[in-house]
Amino acid sequence: MKHSLLFEGRRMLKLLCCAACLIMAAIPAKGQVTVEAAIDSLQLLIGEQAKIKLQVSMDANQKLRLPLLRDTLVKGVEILEIAKPDTQLLNDNKRWLVSQEYTVTSFDSALYYLPPFKVTVDNKEYQSAALALKVYSVPVDTLHPDQFFGPKTIHEVPLTLDDLASLIYSVLLFLIAGALAVFLIVRYRNNKPIIRIIKVEPKLPPHLSAMKKIETIKADNNYRKEDPKQYYTELTDVIRTYIKERFGFNAMEMTSAEIIERLLEEKDQASINDLKVLFSTADLVKFAKHSPLINENDMNLVTAIDFINQTKIEEEPGKKEEPKEIKVEEKRSKRGRIALLYSITVAGICAVTGLYLTVRHIIDLFF
Repeated sequence: MKHSLLFEGRRMLKLLCCAACLIMAAIPAKGQVTVEAAIDSLQLLIGEQAKIKLQVSMDANQKLRLPLLRDTLVKGVEILEIAKPDTQLLNDNKRWLVSQEYTVTSFDSALYYLPPFKVTVDNKEYQSAALALKVYSVPVDTLHPDQFFGPKTIHEVPLTLDDLASLIYSVLLFLIAGALAVFLIVRYRNNKPIIRIIKVEPKLPPHLSAMKKIETIKADNNYRKEDPKQYYTELTDVIRTYIKERFGFNAMEMTSAEIIERLLEEKDQASINDLKVLFSTADLVKFAKHSPLINENDMNLVTAIDFINQTKIEEEPGKKEEPKEIKVEEKRSKRGRIALLYSITVAGICAVTGLYLTVRHIIDLFF
């Protein structure tokens, strides 16, 4: 029994020692550096590319210097690109794994020996294992030479509207912006005044204006039948306005009696009697709620027309017509000149841009 327990104890001790050795072998020792190189393809056709990956494992506090390679790895194997080194942090940033990738190619068929990559870590040199690369030439069927075809002739592609669209737009931009810039420069140098055209509504003579308003009142029968107060108010306003413009006194602010008295100074009694009746009827309708007859309303309308015709002043046949439009010249202000200069600058920039685009499109299309 005692020998059996002693045997089991020795056996367990051996197993623990083996496990510890395996663990220690799996974990790199402090300061240990490993260099590995691998190629993604061992066989290539002429002109194809392969990538070689170089990896260096080291402690974080060590200094690394990668191999300084230029355009050739070995004779016959060219380096097309060297990628930037990539660093991975391992074991809580205690170990670093630095990787660098090289893109290579070859244009000569052969079996190439790629020597080990040499790196320096803390001024100590380490190297990877050597690699091999087999480059094959393109197979050629020499038994059927009639199947070889020479280079094709160059065919000129005809220009389409899509090809010329950019050129057309740039030419239009140059022409329009250039013409606008020239026009604005000429205007600025000449400093011509700004001409504004103001439309003038021709003023009708007093009798024509009054007759036009009376025709409007005459065309509406509702005033005479349904609202005589409104009818006489508008009719007397027309007469008062006519008297003010024809005789030159403010009849709009005078009573009916004052208007009649003032008119007697201008005209005889006979021509004023009928107008006096019109004003009397109007005052009764507006202030005494008098209801006149339809015939009486028509008669007063005729009285107003007769008064205008008897007192109107006819225009002289040779009288010059008043202008319907007036041209006003205004000099440009300082703000206007600044705005003109700003417009010239913008138009000039657009013209130069259009010229540049035109030249560039012509070179792209024809050269």
